[in-house]
Amino acid sequence: MKRLALAFVLLVAATPALAQDWPTKTVRFVVPFGAGSTPDIIARLVSDKLQAKLGQNFIVENKAGASGMTGTDAVAKAEADGHTIGISLGGALAINTLLFSKMPYDPAKEIALVTVLTNQPSALAVPAGFGVASVAQLIDLLKKEPGKYNFGSIGNGSLSHLAVEAIAQKSGTKLTHVPYGSSPQAMTALVRGDVQLAVMPAISVQPHAQSGAVKILAVTTAKRSQFLPDVPTLKESGIDVEADAWNGLIAPAGTPPAVLAKIHREVVEAIQSPELKAKFAAQFMEPVGNTPEQFKAQIDSDLARWTPVIRQSGIKVN
Repeated sequence: MKRLALAFVLLVAATPALAQDWPTKTVRFVVPFGAGSTPDIIARLVSDKLQAKLGQNFIVENKAGASGMTGTDAVAKAEADGHTIGISLGGALAINTLLFSKMPYDPAKEIALVTVLTNQPSALAVPAGFGVASVAQLIDLLKKEPGKYNFGSIGNGSLSHLAVEAIAQKSGTKLTHVPYGSSPQAMTALVRGDVQLAVMPAISVQPHAQSGAVKILAVTTAKRSQFLPDVPTLKESGIDVEADAWNGLIAPAGTPPAVLAKIHREVVEAIQSPELKAKFAAQFMEPVGNTPEQFKAQIDSDLARWTPVIRQSGIKVN
């Protein structure tokens, strides 16, 4: 018994020292989507910055699949020593609990939240030749012929899907959902007029808006985006809908608190650096760097926001 007590005391005493030394070996940075995706871009920028400062290798691993759950599960099941971290987002940490009857991990029990890394605005857009110049005009048109018009998304249950379902519910209109496999595919459909509206990441929409192929009617953020300052929010336009596209840093549950604190400190410093701020801005992303408690509040907010939308729409993936 005395030996056990002594071992415990030594372990507790050693934890702050381990945290100060983190990382002591290669860090695996898991991304739940493919190379070139927004989470992948963020992970590689942060990894390069941390590797240069801390002198240990950071290796990005892409584990795509199951709406972000494959990669998130890889983090949940990893050794909780601070040397496996990952990016996850609203789907894999919140929305999927409403869409899937079974998940490979429990976000509330198997994931340690570190910080929200970035926010990215989404934009409501229509084809340039659709003859609509504002959200009010769009809603008037949709109400005249319920169910006639289509909207595109990047998949069933995705944020781009839920955002338009919320707009339809708030405005009392009906639309037909057409899911696509990626943002480029959905934007191509919008430009061609195969779908008449979409809510997509602003970085995907802006090049087509600049070319004159589509028109941006509103952004989905709570306040106007610094990247599209002349575009009103949905709320300003009379539709009380927000759809925050965020990416967060996670670790396995059970990672020592002192190690999590060191990771948080180093990562927040990295994303707030002028160098990464500029690189994020080129992707229409703003760094956040909040506390784990604020990260948890973001997840709770997403659950409260999307639960009624999903229930009313009857959306289910499996």
